[in-house]
Amino acid sequence: MDLVPALERPLKNVLGAATAKVMAEHLGLHTVGDLLHHYPRRYEERGQLTHLADLPMDEHVTVVAQVADARLHTFASARAPRGKGQRLEVTITDGSGRLQLVFFGNGVHKPHKELLPGTRAMFAGKVSVFNRRLQLAHPAYELLNGDPDEPGEAVESWAGALIPLYPATAKLESWKIGKAVQTVLPGVQEALDPLPDALREGRGLVPLPEALVKIHRPQTKADIADARARLKWDEAFVLQVALARRRHTDAQLAAVPRVPRPDGLLTAFDDRLPFTLTEGQQRVSREIFDDLATAHPMHRLLQGEVGSGKTMVALRAMLAVVDAGGQAALLAPTEVLAQQHHRSVTEMMGELAEGGMLGGSEHATKVVLLTGSMGAAARRQALLDLVTGEAGIVIGTHALIEDKVQFHDLGLVVVDEQHRFGVEQRDALRGKGKQPPHLLVMTATPIPRTVAMTVFGDLETSVLDQLPAGRSPIASHVVPAADKPHFLARAWERVREEVAAGHQAYVVCPRIGDEEEGTAKRPPAEDDAGKRPPLAVLDVADQLAKGPLQGLRVEVLHGRMAPDDKDAVMRRFAAGDADVLVATTVIEVGVNVPNATAMVIMDADRFGVSQLHQLRGRVGRGAAPGVCLLVTEMPEASPARQRLGAVAATLDGFELSRIDLEQRREGDVLGQAQSGARSSLRVLAVIEDEEIIAEARQEATALVVADPDLTGLPGLRTALDALLDEEREQYLEKG
Repeated sequence: MDLVPALERPLKNVLGAATAKVMAEHLGLHTVGDLLHHYPRRYEERGQLTHLADLPMDEHVTVVAQVADARLHTFASARAPRGKGQRLEVTITDGSGRLQLVFFGNGVHKPHKELLPGTRAMFAGKVSVFNRRLQLAHPAYELLNGDPDEPGEAVESWAGALIPLYPATAKLESWKIGKAVQTVLPGVQEALDPLPDALREGRGLVPLPEALVKIHRPQTKADIADARARLKWDEAFVLQVALARRRHTDAQLAAVPRVPRPDGLLTAFDDRLPFTLTEGQQRVSREIFDDLATAHPMHRLLQGEVGSGKTMVALRAMLAVVDAGGQAALLAPTEVLAQQHHRSVTEMMGELAEGGMLGGSEHATKVVLLTGSMGAAARRQALLDLVTGEAGIVIGTHALIEDKVQFHDLGLVVVDEQHRFGVEQRDALRGKGKQPPHLLVMTATPIPRTVAMTVFGDLETSVLDQLPAGRSPIASHVVPAADKPHFLARAWERVREEVAAGHQAYVVCPRIGDEEEGTAKRPPAEDDAGKRPPLAVLDVADQLAKGPLQGLRVEVLHGRMAPDDKDAVMRRFAAGDADVLVATTVIEVGVNVPNATAMVIMDADRFGVSQLHQLRGRVGRGAAPGVCLLVTEMPEASPARQRLGAVAATLDGFELSRIDLEQRREGDVLGQAQSGARSSLRVLAVIEDEEIIAEARQEATALVVADPDLTGLPGLRTALDALLDEEREQYLEKG
């Protein structure tokens, strides 16, 4: 008797080494269970054919279609100079469109015999364009007709009314995956069910073995619906239990409550503010102060629109902790941003940031900056100020996490732009407190509630959705440079007008321009066919300075400049000593120059929706209205243009993030969090399945409160282990 449970058996023991190797390397499938959870992407009905008209370029596709005609041509070539070269052209159709298949050389003999007009088959290959027509070159195929003389094995194995089509690769066609599934499907009866019986029965969900059979071998569409309903619950529930256990464990930790003194540093700071906080800032501050006053660590996600005043809320939380005798650390993803935060915090605090100095206020503390590129003497002094407690607030990059950095009493960690920090970094900083410090995570990319519940389910969420007074609206327009070149000329005129009025402008490009060939970021594949390389900062800056923006002071900023040079450029721009800053996305987060009113984003179709929204938030930060011009060469009907139209049409980041989610696959949205084949969401769609996620969260929370160790649920424990094995521990923390 094999002691390894059926679903944990390695595929190489079941399918043969060659197939197992391809599955492991190209699809991340290692065990029988992995393969059973590799669900069909869609299903073909016999007699109903794929839409050939909708095939995506450059993707590996599987289609079911009928041969319309087949012609063998001979031609002369270098290899076959006497006209002996052979090319077989087969046209297939599905009613919606036609597609050309081509076979060359010795590869023509078998298809020439088999692909006769009227034959039905599955074809798999990469879609390309030749002579302006879509084609598949040398596709793999599987006949579906069955020879009347012999019962075709292919037809037998696809006997179901619905043909499952699997996410496949060039190395392994969909039907080969289907046959492998057929081989392991009998073991499905041993699948341990992660859902508690009461929950499953209460919601009328089918048992797991039945769901797996129905998703791989459905007889009817109702079978598919049953299976998907059940498997969505598995994904939502297992993930929510993992997050609920994390919340439960964190709630058991002890932290030092931090309550500000009634007339200390925070009061002094509020008294010197030249404006009143928005209602939203006041509400969120109250939520944070309530958390800080408890004896277990705060874990809060603060998300807000670009420019909604998150930094002000975070600073008040840091001051409250300093008031209560602790220290606060603000972790920024880049040196430019750390320096920017340090400047704006010290400016906002004035003499309150001059603790221990002449002219400092009696309530003052010291605010230090710590980055990797600081000189040795400045760094030594900063480290000393931290370990003695002289500095109440430290702002820095990941240099803060190094072993040498020690705190007197770390009470609060604020992480800016969460998605750039992995779990190891967050935990390393949290480990620097004598007891776990409170944690506040800020993000300027608004996240729909369900995504927040799926990715940041271990954090309580606060939302800032009002813009502070004095913020100006930003007008956004799409500039179709290919269709209407005069629109682009007008864009540069607009920049000149803003500069003439005493303002400044940004020009953003996707690339720096001095990369090695092939290292440039690849644009999205959807619209990629035949595109030129993305525009580069160095080229564009040069062309603008010599051309449409001649006479203006044009500077460049990008990530590969030395930190001191970057800081010098930012200082000149902030001081008004440069008119136009041509930059990469290094300016995406946190750069604050109120006098900058115009932004031109070149090749805007190469950026994601959230990124465009972030970039746009850099203008309109002062009293003058902002304008953002999205320049693209994509044709009007393309998905890229629709995406840009959506960005131009609304300034609501939450609305945009929903659009973004609906247009991208979940895996992209959950980013690295979804790495690891077994942990990715396969059937659960975070926007469509909001109700399931919310209900799963309630069920999971109740279950974990009643039985934190899940003693009576071996199936659930196994599913959690699969989700949270070593490398996937990060899954819960990487946003």
